[in-house]
Amino acid sequence: MNLTTKLCVSALALSFATEAAATEWNVSVWGKRRAFTEHIHKLAELVEEKTDGAFTMNISYGGLSKNRENLDGISIGAFEMAQFCAGYHPDKNRAITVLELPFLGVQTLDEEVAVSHAVYDHPAVADEMAQWNAMMLMTSPMPQYNIVGTGEARSELSEFDGMRVRATGGIGQAFEAVGAVPTSVTSSEAYQAMESGVVDTVAFAQHAHLSFGTINEADWWTANLNPGTVNCPVVVNIDAYDMLSDEERAALDESVPEAIDYYLSNYGELLKRWDEVLAEKDVQKVEISDEELAKFKDVAGQPIHDAWIADMSAQGLPAQELYDLVQATLAEQRGN
Repeated sequence: MNLTTKLCVSALALSFATEAAATEWNVSVWGKRRAFTEHIHKLAELVEEKTDGAFTMNISYGGLSKNRENLDGISIGAFEMAQFCAGYHPDKNRAITVLELPFLGVQTLDEEVAVSHAVYDHPAVADEMAQWNAMMLMTSPMPQYNIVGTGEARSELSEFDGMRVRATGGIGQAFEAVGAVPTSVTSSEAYQAMESGVVDTVAFAQHAHLSFGTINEADWWTANLNPGTVNCPVVVNIDAYDMLSDEERAALDESVPEAIDYYLSNYGELLKRWDEVLAEKDVQKVEISDEELAKFKDVAGQPIHDAWIADMSAQGLPAQELYDLVQATLAEQRGN
């Protein structure tokens, strides 16, 4: 073998070794790229930078799994990372549904991040996620949900009676408590449900009303109903995480706070221009009176909290502890 041939063989072997050492993760999300997924894109960018391209992520919008099946996909190793919402399958992620209780008192996205990550770090959550071979990585913080609707605006609690609303988790329970009829169609199905008249109203955070087009069907939007929000973690497959090199694992873990900060900044810009969006689309901004809000909280706040604590405790979860953790974290966050 001459020198040129030896050099070519060596270069080829080095190329194969480099390719073999590279790590590529598949990430399952849904819908389209939007404020709700920007932290995942930022995370992928940061990880690739910190590992000089040795660790990359392929983010797929619906190509790997349906949104209600992402946790199942993680459990069998169909992909390495995924986003899901607790309300899509509360029986599979009971512990974190504490974060979807209505009227918890969370007021800002920073508070939502704090309470979510505090709950994610609780051993009961880790144990439950481990049953799906999943590990919590970060939250996808969303502001309080509000509803868009068609027809005459509804500003009094009595007008919610019989109202068909797309709402999941604790928000759905809250509306049910005041006589509304919740349906848990996925976010991707919400526009069609509204357009076809299957629902009268849709409860979403602002970015979702934009991304899924429900704002385009709306005649009005509640500015201050704020019944709660949905909790949507990003999880990783435990086996895939354990197989990362020390450098790759450090790059991933250290990038989470940066990715969350980027998300908060990006979402903040969306919130700043929300009133402009309403004006552009000729959507009426409805303010619910303090009296009506107080009625809503009385019916759908503490009674639902107490029922959740009793139900989850009966199932063997440290429900009171998780609930108290949320309240303590909120108090600490505001103290800081």
